[in-house]
Amino acid sequence: MSGRDLFCQPRRAGRGAALTLLFASVLVAGAATGSFGDPDRKSPSPSARSTPAAHGETVTDAAAEAMADGKSPMEAAERAVSRSGDRWGAVYSQGEYEEFEEALDGQYTGVGLWARRERDGRIEVTRVQSGSPAAAAGIRTGDRLRSVDGEKVDGRPVTEVVSLLRGDADDAAAGTKVSLGLERGTRAWSETLRRAKLSTDSVTVRKLPDGVTVIKVAAFTKGVGDAVRTAVEQTPGRAGIVLDLRGNSGGLVTEAVTAASAFLDGGLVATYDVNGAQRSLHADPGGDTTRPLVALVDGGTMSAAELLTGALQDRGRAVVVGSRTFGKGSIQMPSRLPDGSVAELTVGHYRTPAGHTVDGRGITPDLEVDAEALERAETVLSGLGDPS
Repeated sequence: MSGRDLFCQPRRAGRGAALTLLFASVLVAGAATGSFGDPDRKSPSPSARSTPAAHGETVTDAAAEAMADGKSPMEAAERAVSRSGDRWGAVYSQGEYEEFEEALDGQYTGVGLWARRERDGRIEVTRVQSGSPAAAAGIRTGDRLRSVDGEKVDGRPVTEVVSLLRGDADDAAAGTKVSLGLERGTRAWSETLRRAKLSTDSVTVRKLPDGVTVIKVAAFTKGVGDAVRTAVEQTPGRAGIVLDLRGNSGGLVTEAVTAASAFLDGGLVATYDVNGAQRSLHADPGGDTTRPLVALVDGGTMSAAELLTGALQDRGRAVVVGSRTFGKGSIQMPSRLPDGSVAELTVGHYRTPAGHTVDGRGITPDLEVDAEALERAETVLSGLGDPS
């Protein structure tokens, strides 16, 4: 398992993975991230009003009643979400939600470390972001992270380590200090860093020796769709492309649709329902429809990344290689609660162009492989066309 201090598992039980959410305000209106739907908005379909709409009313009513009784609206909303059985329902403080919005805008507060837990429980640094506090301190890939602010991290889930690095327990802001215990070979030392506001590097492009271009998309933050389009346009000649969506936790659906437009000449990307109303998402015309393409996925490919994968697979545009994706195909609507906290509640689900449901099922690759997936993707590309 691996992670970085951009995205972290929410702390309280019952919360969803914040950055995999499909914001209904973006889906329905194309509005900027952070637009809030009316929490009392009724479903346009009477048949749907007994489920998602009523669910939202229960949560907001619980928060309002708690506020009137001098109790915590946020805690009351969390209990209501927990009782509802909404797998992806979540409640966030105002500060936490603002952090998530910043992350979707391509920014986060942290020290610039990526890490993974080894089989023996050790936490190893897998990447250091250029220009970050970690880079300035001389921390390198391969260094072992032993502690964060005095708390030993060996054996702990990476999500907890990430939360410590970000200072989530104290809503730590940029400029706050964090002390790291590190080890490199036989050397052990401590570094005190100041957290900073950093820009994400959600799209990376590299060229393999055989001429194949790998476009790695870590998350669908703002601007990622255009970055993918640019990467495709700059890929030379008829070179094949591997679109690497492994570990992509989702993000903004509009960005995933823009990315789909880089490979499709218009047409359907997905259909979805919000409180019973059926809608659809379409690619823009003019994408590259002839270049050999493989989409690389795994169990960490989620949400908007699954939406993109399903579109490319169903439309016959890409061969999908890897392992079954996570299976999050639901849509959440953000609602502001009386104390400024935010409830994210499930209001609908999306389907691939062929009508396949993603939620709870995921997407099955055309070629299922676990080990050496990139190498297998290259082999598939060689059979689709000349990558040179």
